[in-house]
Amino acid sequence: MIDEVEISSFDLRYESYRVKHPAREKSLLASILEKGITEPLQGVDTVERPDSPGVRILLDGFKRYRCAQKLSLLRVPYSSLGSDEALGLIALLKLATAKTLTILEQARLIDELHKVHKLSVSEMAGLLEKSQGWVSMRLGMLEKMSEVVLDKIFKGQFPAYSYLYSVRPFMRMKEVKKEDIDEFVSVASGKSLSTRDVDLLARGYFNGSADFREQLKNGDIDWVLSHLKEKDKAGSMGDCTELERRALREFENFRYSMSRIIQYSTDSRLKSPSFLALAHTWTGKTIKKMPGFTRSLEDFRDRTGQT
Repeated sequence: MIDEVEISSFDLRYESYRVKHPAREKSLLASILEKGITEPLQGVDTVERPDSPGVRILLDGFKRYRCAQKLSLLRVPYSSLGSDEALGLIALLKLATAKTLTILEQARLIDELHKVHKLSVSEMAGLLEKSQGWVSMRLGMLEKMSEVVLDKIFKGQFPAYSYLYSVRPFMRMKEVKKEDIDEFVSVASGKSLSTRDVDLLARGYFNGSADFREQLKNGDIDWVLSHLKEKDKAGSMGDCTELERRALREFENFRYSMSRIIQYSTDSRLKSPSFLALAHTWTGKTIKKMPGFTRSLEDFRDRTGQT
């Protein structure tokens, strides 16, 4: 059931568990200004007990909440997920396919269920109807993440995708310390860098010289990026023929297309009937080709690795 509740009634303890997206929030603000809040905020209404007062804990709808505040709205539509905080978190995680949570947001909420609400991996797996491996993988993600990195990602200052696929792999290198990861993320945060730019900077930072790292920390990041791109362009192709250069560009473009498709696949704004129908057809055709494509790519990698 959807109710109209006072915006001042929310407990915002989970706001920092959700990644901020300033661009999306700006777009949402314009939409709410024109149409109002069309989708209710969600949370749990805990029951008052002798040892604690009942509270309305907001679990989903923080962007809508902030937009409502900016527009000085006093009341907002709200739907309760029950009266139990832990079960409310479980319900939110189960809705993640429709109301998308990033993998790091899932990890934060699962960590909360484990540490605060004392649910075991097997209990969470059963309630979420997921495998224990699915739950354990998300719990393990946070173990090596510092508060500095978590803060930058969840404030929307550093892209989560870039951390997972461009930065985290360097943690396997013995010479890279946790402090180095914190330092790089801090340097690259708040610059509105693309995933490709972050990937290039990370390779230069962790594989480059101490002088380069110092230059990146103290210098103009735009100049450093430009320098890296020129160096990458000049050195990566070597004495390749024109056909080989075109092939390498196709591989590079495909890799970044994969990154964008992963991002699109979790974007809840993509929901028109026409889009969903076409996307369903396209993904079906693509999935059918994936086994043959993967085998071909693996064979090609084996062949090129013999040089």
